[in-house]
Amino acid sequence: MRNKIVVFGGSGFIGSHVADHLSEAGYEVIIYDIKDSLYLRDDQEIVIGDILDFKKVENVTKDAMAVYNFAALADLDEALSKPVQTVEINLLGTIRILEACRKNDVKRFVFASTVYVNSKEGGFYRCSKKAAEEYIQEYHNRYGLDYCILRYGSLYGPRCGEDNGLWQILNNAIKTGKLQYMGHPDSLRDYIHVDNAARASLKALNNDFKNQHIILTGQELMRVLDLLKMIGEILDIKKDIEFQDTVYTGHYIRTPYSYNEKVGKKYIPSMHVDLGQGILQMINEIKNSATDQKD
Repeated sequence: MRNKIVVFGGSGFIGSHVADHLSEAGYEVIIYDIKDSLYLRDDQEIVIGDILDFKKVENVTKDAMAVYNFAALADLDEALSKPVQTVEINLLGTIRILEACRKNDVKRFVFASTVYVNSKEGGFYRCSKKAAEEYIQEYHNRYGLDYCILRYGSLYGPRCGEDNGLWQILNNAIKTGKLQYMGHPDSLRDYIHVDNAARASLKALNNDFKNQHIILTGQELMRVLDLLKMIGEILDIKKDIEFQDTVYTGHYIRTPYSYNEKVGKKYIPSMHVDLGQGILQMINEIKNSATDQKD
């Protein structure tokens, strides 16, 4: 049986942790990323490349039993200012990987999505992930490519980047001795440690997770205010917590599960072209076009 698994975006935060757990489970792990990995193990290989390079993507997925895709423009604020790049990486890049999986008969495609997909928040990042999920499902319907979509909550832990929300809070507290939060005091989050999320992500290969949408979040919602109090106790910070309650575009306050589809309204003009007349019009246009080509 094939034992090879390709982890796109495997040099990053969650991707590198999942790659480690896959290796420990005995899989042959190939990391594909646009940058080198600081966490590459001796029993892993890495291919440096862009997910938009289809030939390279197709080549690396040959003989793979499964593919994980963590490659993304994942920072909400960055995505808000880069809508085109967000589509290119998060949607078009995903489609190129899907097509490579189809051509190489990969058995399972595992996609890193977000709890924002069914929210009114999340901006262009949410849009790109939602659209990618639709393509994944359609590839399954059309070509039989099995998948598992993992909708991650608020991840934290080692290897996270400077764009990680909890990292920003901790880094600022350590440097300044202040507890500050760019957001609303009533904000709630489902924090999940990256190792817990990575171990759960391995389950995506099981039959019970085939063609499922799985939410991976913490055990319970936690107020950011309570989190800051905990950090204050740990770091022995006595100063009051500072909330910068500004319009924090794209970020939810209490829950991301608040998406409402807009109802489509049908408009029929009082005066409109009759269907039969419209067909006659097209027939006439086609005939005239054929005549013009002969002339």
